[in-house]
Amino acid sequence: MTVERIDDLQRAGYRLIQDPAKFCFGVDAVLLSWFSRVKPGERAIDLCSGNGAVMFLTDARHPGAKWTGLEIQEDVVEEAARSILLNRTGDHMEALAGDVIGAGERFGRASFDVVTVNPPYKKAGSGLKNPSETKAISRHEILCTLDDVLRESAALLKDGGRFYMVHRPERLTEILSGMRERKLAPKDVVFVHPFADKDATMVLVSGIRGGRNSVKIGPPVVIYETPERYSSQYLKIYSE
Repeated sequence: MTVERIDDLQRAGYRLIQDPAKFCFGVDAVLLSWFSRVKPGERAIDLCSGNGAVMFLTDARHPGAKWTGLEIQEDVVEEAARSILLNRTGDHMEALAGDVIGAGERFGRASFDVVTVNPPYKKAGSGLKNPSETKAISRHEILCTLDDVLRESAALLKDGGRFYMVHRPERLTEILSGMRERKLAPKDVVFVHPFADKDATMVLVSGIRGGRNSVKIGPPVVIYETPERYSSQYLKIYSE
């Protein structure tokens, strides 16, 4: 039996309810919130939203938007909903249970200014599957695929709307070609390395719905200086 905890995000006074046995946010959520740009008054949706970490972290950086978190696992959604109550952000945040597949039909086409997504990285059947069903669904394409995410993101975004995703570098070719197919013009790509001398293990990708294809490769992000110490670059990203 596990015990929930309440973590201080150290941003805007926000706290987050988490259950380590189910789902806890990691570096990828922090980086996605840093990479994303949301303006006051805009409507934003976080797909595969888990316990709402990306919503809270991004809202702390860019306040004033209306947020919807969509997550298929109802017990994790319930945690996110209680975090919204805890932080008294119900006036501009909601956590909803539902499938990414069909999100465009559910919410209406061209209904959001921004989509953020930290989707499952691994194709179904690849790699070791986590014995926790919740973690397996979060990490493997069991209930939705990369193509599902790109298709529904394109449907949800207004023309000129912005798309932000964190994923794995080994799938970058698939990501960029899929974005172009869905008329999500790739704009910025940032590689994330665990150490300065190691290969990238994550990639941040942005796009514009209906924009012109013009990709810029940004400076890399390095997470650790030593195995026990975050880099000054990552600490600045979290605290800025």
